[in-house]
Amino acid sequence: MAEKSWLTEFPEMDRSDLISIRKTLDSAYREFSRAYGDSIEAFFDPLLSFLSGFEQLLLNSPWWLVLISITGLAYAASRSWKLSGAIALSLLAIGYFGMWEDTMRTLSMITVCTVLAIMLGIPIGILMARSDKVQKVFTPILDVMQTMPAFVYLIPVVMLLGIGKIPGLIAVIIYAIPPVIRLTNLGIRLVDKEVLEASTAFGASPMQRLVGVQLPLAMPNIMAGINQTIMMALAMVVIASMIGVKGLGQPVLKSITNQYFTLGLLNGLAIVALAIMFDRVSQAWAKRSQQYREGSHV
Repeated sequence: MAEKSWLTEFPEMDRSDLISIRKTLDSAYREFSRAYGDSIEAFFDPLLSFLSGFEQLLLNSPWWLVLISITGLAYAASRSWKLSGAIALSLLAIGYFGMWEDTMRTLSMITVCTVLAIMLGIPIGILMARSDKVQKVFTPILDVMQTMPAFVYLIPVVMLLGIGKIPGLIAVIIYAIPPVIRLTNLGIRLVDKEVLEASTAFGASPMQRLVGVQLPLAMPNIMAGINQTIMMALAMVVIASMIGVKGLGQPVLKSITNQYFTLGLLNGLAIVALAIMFDRVSQAWAKRSQQYREGSHV
């Protein structure tokens, strides 16, 4: 039998050395989680309280009040009776088929994740737009966040914080935040330089240019990023159910493991309904806001 050559077989690291490196890294992470896990968990306690409180608010409020509130918010954002009526009918169908509580849990998770992603993502996007050095630092990080399989996020988070809402929330945010960061950066960088020069000529400070010129002109791109962040957060719902996040993802996971076709189909359709709801409302609000800024009051 011919001997293996580096020309035909890729030269690999010695297996014992590879195992040694893996054991060293694993033990270091375990020691880190044991030393700082409780402190990190305590840091997220206020966020857990807020998330749990918002979830209980949706669950304990009368269903008709929640339905009216969501429909009213949809109309206020879109000014469309057709869209608002479709959302009301979708929520009625979700409740009729026994998925109301799971939908409210998912809605609370997605809402909190989206708000946090916006609060973190837009400032980072602004920093990237204002500094090429910051952009060079964050771009490879965002590349890794967007290309790494979603399941991989769960491993270090669960090892550090265990199973529950906060690990799921962190995993969802990591997975969903890149679009709002990238599109905020892109939107600000695409603002016409002549407009910025004109604002500077009128004596506007850097902060006034950012708030009064750059952000309004970049808003279509920012809203597109927010829209994509919401969609990616919803896509992460089923995966997050694997670490104990309650909601529509858990019945879908149960249907996969037990081959319950109807259960998976109905809960999958409920997730689709939420996705369409968020998508249409955010797009309608962005369109109305853009028309208002252009002087067309709708």
